[in-house]
Amino acid sequence: MTVIKKEEIVQAIGNQSEPSPWFAVKQEQIDQFADCTQDHQFIHIDQEKAKEGPFGATIAHGFLTLSMLTHLCDVTSCSIEGCHMAINYGFDKVRFINPVKVDSNIRSHSKILDIIEKKPGQFMIKTEVSVEIEGEDKPALIAEWITMQFV
Repeated sequence: MTVIKKEEIVQAIGNQSEPSPWFAVKQEQIDQFADCTQDHQFIHIDQEKAKEGPFGATIAHGFLTLSMLTHLCDVTSCSIEGCHMAINYGFDKVRFINPVKVDSNIRSHSKILDIIEKKPGQFMIKTEVSVEIEGEDKPALIAEWITMQFV
């Protein structure tokens, strides 16, 4: 995690992090996500039927890939010096571009787009995040993720 000093916030805008470590997406995780969200569509959980479908295998839910940002970006994110709490604020844009097939490896790439001090000690950070799929030309998703940090 990169720590940004308050007086260096402007210089941090535009910074791109190193990619996160690879993470393997396994069927067990996809099944657990299906149970959690009640989304049991065959393309996610039925390995035999999914082989006959358009992707040739089961795929992770788009929202599963999106929810993995908290893990994938843990190492690559930035924190303002003295931050004692950070929360999700939302997304300005999310696009699911390429399905993540079971047993694929994914990792994130992050770039700081903007940092705004909304109130004294309360910073809104907008980060462009893409999730790369090992061996694929197109990313799984691209999102503009907004978090709020409290210093």
